This record gives sequence, structure tokens and C-alpha cells, in this order.
Amino acid sequence: MHTLWPDPTAAEATDQALESVYAYPENLDRPWVQVNFVTSLDGAVSVGGRSSGLSGPGDQRVFHIHRDICDVILVGAATALIERYRGLKRNEVRAERRARLGLAELPPVAVVTAKASITPDSLLVSDTIVPPIILTCESAPPDRRKALADAGADVVVVGDEDVDLVAAMTELNRRGLRRVDCEGGPRLFGHMIVAELVDQLCLTLSPLLTACDAGRIVGGPTLTAPRGMKLHAVLRDGDFLMLTYRR
Repeated sequence: MHTLWPDPTAAEATDQALESVYAYPENLDRPWVQVNFVTSLDGAVSVGGRSSGLSGPGDQRVFHIHRDICDVILVGAATALIERYRGLKRNEVRAERRARLGLAELPPVAVVTAKASITPDSLLVSDTIVPPIILTCESAPPDRRKALADAGADVVVVGDEDVDLVAAMTELNRRGLRRVDCEGGPRLFGHMIVAELVDQLCLTLSPLLTACDAGRIVGGPTLTAPRGMKLHAVLRDGDFLMLTYRR
């Protein structure tokens, strides 16, 4: 993997060099949200319903670095279900990296779900070391919320009929979880954009043409005007490009 921008003369990127490229700002006093996606050249966000068909070794390497340098992983319930999420586990590389960076041993997964649709037997709840955070709202069935709480999840009500993402960020901030690694899906990303909560987008371009009817990386509400972003870094791994834009 080589850096094309900002330093095209750089040698092949080491893991620590990649940590520097994707590092969160220091001394954060609020949640700072990085969003990650992979897309085909013709805009598909998945192949066969999942994103793994678009990924490659370099993209996976960066994906795990994103997870290892964050305080919390944020994901929508549909994506968590489709991509078969579970709690993060310890490994030697993760333990060394997080200890060196002064981070907690493992980041929790925070799931946005207006209906509290994650079940207590989900791997996110049943196969985890750090309890997940369930970001839901008052309209979610009380029995579902209670069942999740009884199973050990940190159930947080933020909003009435839908999840208030600004309030959700306030709750993450209250827990000291300011380095937010958002892994989608498209609908959550769209609402995060509208709420002015996206600080950085890390977008991998996969060298594939799919000609399929998969959605794009963003869905949900429509903006009244586009949001401008600035190029922060470009990396290449074979025919894959990894682009980073900041607000």
C-alpha cells in the first residue's frame, strides 16, 4: 500500500504510518465521526447483498485499523444484521495498538435502531466482551428494550419516534466515547450528513463493475444543498484506491 497524497514519495505504508493517516484529532471535546464505506466503480455498495464482495486485502487492513483506533463503532441495525456483526475480540495486534495509543482494551459497538430490533440472542449481545450500546427511542416496544437491558446491553433512549442522532452523540460523549467509527449503512450515513455530524469519510474504490441494482453509500433524507469536503489522503493498494475526505 502506497500513499499518493499528501506524500507521493512515501515508501510502502507501515501500520503505524496508516495509524497516522487515519488518526483522530487530539484533545477532542466532542464526538468526531469518521464514516467508512467501500463501493464499486459504478457505485454499488454491495455485491450479493453484502459489502465483503467489494473488499480487498488493503481495504481490510485499513478497516481493522479504523476499528483499533476508535472509542466506539457506530452502525445501523440493518447493516449489523446483514453483515453479521458481533462484539470485537482481543488479539495481539489490537491489544498492542490500543495500549500504545492509550485506548480502552476494546471499543463497544453502538447500534442505531428505532425499533430496538436487535434481539438478546444476537451475537452483538451474546458473543461480546464489551456490552453493546443500543441507541433507540421512546416508541420502541418497552418489552424489547427491557429484554436487551436484561441481557446486558446498555440501552439508551434518545428521541421519541426516531433516534435523535445529535442526542445520541451527546450520550456517547458523556461516556467518553469521542472517536466514533461509523460503518454505515447508507440510511444512517444520510441522516448523519443531514444532522451535520460527519467529520470524515473514508471511501474505498473497488476495481469492479457490477451492473447490479445495489444501492449507493447514502440513503434517506435529501439535503437542500451539497456539503463540501476536502481531500485529506489518497492511498493505493494494487487497483484499489482509498480516499479520505474531511469536512
